[in-house]
Amino acid sequence: MTDKKMTIYPVLLAGGSGTRLWPVSRELFPKQLVKFIGQDSLVQNTVKRLTPVLDPENVRIVCGKEHYHEMARHLELIGISAASKIYSEPCGRNTAPAILFAVLQILKSDKDAILCIFPADHVIGDIPKFHDKLNAAISLARQGHIVTFGIQPGYPETGYGYIEGESAMDHGALKLKRFVEKPDKATAEKYIEAGSFFWNAGMFTFRASVMLEEFRLHQSDLCEKLTSILEQGSQISAVDYRRLENISIDYAIMENTERGVVLPSDFTWSDIGSWKSLYDFLAKDQNANVLDGDIITQNTKNCFIMGAGRLVATNNVDNLVIVDTPDSVFISDIDSSRDVKSIVSELKKGGREEYHHHRTVHFPWGSITRLEHRPGYQVDRLEIYPSCQCPENSYGYKTVHLLVTEGQVAFENGGEQGILELGSDVHLDHPTDILLTNDADKPVSIVRIRVSFKTPAADPSPKITS
Repeated sequence: MTDKKMTIYPVLLAGGSGTRLWPVSRELFPKQLVKFIGQDSLVQNTVKRLTPVLDPENVRIVCGKEHYHEMARHLELIGISAASKIYSEPCGRNTAPAILFAVLQILKSDKDAILCIFPADHVIGDIPKFHDKLNAAISLARQGHIVTFGIQPGYPETGYGYIEGESAMDHGALKLKRFVEKPDKATAEKYIEAGSFFWNAGMFTFRASVMLEEFRLHQSDLCEKLTSILEQGSQISAVDYRRLENISIDYAIMENTERGVVLPSDFTWSDIGSWKSLYDFLAKDQNANVLDGDIITQNTKNCFIMGAGRLVATNNVDNLVIVDTPDSVFISDIDSSRDVKSIVSELKKGGREEYHHHRTVHFPWGSITRLEHRPGYQVDRLEIYPSCQCPENSYGYKTVHLLVTEGQVAFENGGEQGILELGSDVHLDHPTDILLTNDADKPVSIVRIRVSFKTPAADPSPKITS
């Protein structure tokens, strides 16, 4: 049962870059936007599993500024208007500022409400059990408690933080005793034996007014600074926001509050924090393999193999992660696959584009896919969404050639304009401001060839621009 007097807002935390799931997850296209399971991205899955307990029209998302438009598109694709539902941070400052951001924004238009906080990139297997626990958490929050979901540990996991509960409360909840950091294996085994420790899933339910009181009590400086920043209007100062303390909600509030309770939960859950955790969560075939894509295996077992369009063939391998993307391939034994994070750090340090974005880069109007880039020329595929305009940035190029492979598009280049239909093309010398307009209700696909005035030195990491 939900509270008829209080609107309930699901708040999805969609920050972070998911470096342990590289090369599929990138800084510009993080794991919450990826379709790992089924036809929906993780953020779409998170929204869909809220019904019928929560109204998806009340969903709010906190994400990075660079992900705003793509996050909005993912909402629109599942039939939810993104208007006024996305709060974008100019930079990430951990979960405490992100949650306070949502609390302050919601309280502007709703004097009190119940907020349900969910990471946007987790997966849950048993949805009916999840709904039961969600209803229990809402009832506890209505009473003034700050509820955190504690996952019943199935084994002594060392990659998760733990929550310890003590005295019993309503709905099977326990008084929150303490949070503990990721333990070593011996300590994790002791936690399992004790029976009062739970995995920290990073999910919370509370009244907005209650959480604001706790921030004012335990994090007054953060509360005052963020309140001041949000009062400046829609243009949030990146300089000011970067000065906020980088602190998690666990450290900032949950370890200090007297209102915390842990709700033991036994729905199947994973934070999809690594290729190993994704492998553990997914169903296996008769050889204990998880295969996604055009995959042929021979004498292969206990493997996670993901393809991205081209054929991946394996022979006589065991216990491997193999992830193929158009520009990178990652191969590791499953158990140490989370170490890919250090590879991403090296890529970033070396200025490689592969840590940052894929060959396909998304924009508010559509996307650009790099097909071939060589000294002196480059070939890209442009997709322009329905009712959108693409500002074609081709300054510094000798010629631009556009060929329509799907749909119909209007183009302008200085005083020149026209309509390009399927199969037609145009050759533009010394282009200036090219504007491509798709007025139809279907996407347009265009192959673009750009030739430079000079033959530049070979660039192993060409940057993609519109």
